[in-house]
Amino acid sequence: MVKLVEGGCVTSPHGFSAGASAAGIKYQGRLDLGVVCSERTATAAGMFTRNVIKSAPVQLSARRISYGTARAVVANSGCANACTGTRGIHDAEEMTSLAATQFGLPPDEVLVASTGVIGTYIPLDRVAAAFRCMELDKSKGHAFAQAIMTTDTAPKEIAVTAAAAGCEFAIGAAAKGSGMIHPNMGTMLCFITTDASVEPSFLAASLSRCVDRTLNMISVDGDTSPSDTVVLLANGLARNTLFTQSTGAAFEEALNYVCEYLAKAIAADGEGATR
Repeated sequence: MVKLVEGGCVTSPHGFSAGASAAGIKYQGRLDLGVVCSERTATAAGMFTRNVIKSAPVQLSARRISYGTARAVVANSGCANACTGTRGIHDAEEMTSLAATQFGLPPDEVLVASTGVIGTYIPLDRVAAAFRCMELDKSKGHAFAQAIMTTDTAPKEIAVTAAAAGCEFAIGAAAKGSGMIHPNMGTMLCFITTDASVEPSFLAASLSRCVDRTLNMISVDGDTSPSDTVVLLANGLARNTLFTQSTGAAFEEALNYVCEYLAKAIAADGEGATR
């Protein structure tokens, strides 16, 4: 049985922390830069936009996540770093390097996602300054959910617990999106964490099935963003028997619950939506 965690967020599972800062990427005094980090390297899976135009963060994160592991995700709002050419790729790589230096992480285990205005460049000097004063803490999950918002009227976050073979595990998530939402990744940005131990191929397949049944079913305005990203990190700290295709039904049920909740939250907050 899937149980909702009251006040749950992306850092609810064991071993995850987050941080958020107001970097002034677009607006002053508004949280717009965040990090979610696992205390150890996690099995990772991701799904990305099918738009012909792919932002620099999408290109970099898709390449890094193909190796199947990651430790952290850096995300910002205010600037999508899309349609920015070779400079955009450099800036995305630099964002991950800055985070890696600040938090003692391998740069190639840091993913990046950006959302906001298309065709503008990330102000790396402001990002660097914001990282220098950022601290990671388990209590910062809600702040992270706020930092990734653009035109959203409210943060979108959830955490659940479930059990299998006598062992409890948790799944937490944060998402943003209210415009440029259309099937083939109508999520904008979605970050999912779990302390479950999950076999890599099953993690990827389960995420694909759950996204197809939920987040890929919603449409707000018929536009598919160049920045759409879903990342799932599983750090195994629940110490359950490894979930596989034959043993992971409880995990996929809980993951589907989280994705469905977020899909409904995004549709409910769609730009111009009244019902």
